[in-house]
Amino acid sequence: MEKMYLNMHPENPEGRKIEHVVEALKKGEIIIYPTDSVYAFGCDINNKAAIEKMAKLKGLKPNKAKFSIICEDMSQVSNYVKPIDRSVFKVMNKAFPGPYTFILNASTNVPKLFDNKSKDIGVRIPNHNISIEIVKALG
Repeated sequence: MEKMYLNMHPENPEGRKIEHVVEALKKGEIIIYPTDSVYAFGCDINNKAAIEKMAKLKGLKPNKAKFSIICEDMSQVSNYVKPIDRSVFKVMNKAFPGPYTFILNASTNVPKLFDNKSKDIGVRIPNHNISIEIVKALG
């Protein structure tokens, strides 16, 4: 595993650097990236080997690990959670983007991604351009 450090402008991250990060994520690498609250570990949720690496890094068994998903916007959140009621949606809409993680009922997509029987998932929409640009570029 190659280690590197990329310094990015927090308000306007450079596209070529974001693409470099996305290439590493697609290869199953783990990244440490800034959010609006703390630095976080991240991986591509569509890469099973990367999820296993992340669990190992945290000292967890992959099928027991509880991870959060960083999303670009509320429409992306809906891909990973069961339908939420209007009052919860209103609270999330006021809180996001921001330094909050909501633990919600997971959709059927989540157990397939994480190879576990998780009934809930943490979702975040950080108020940090680097985080959001990585998610956008990764798709």
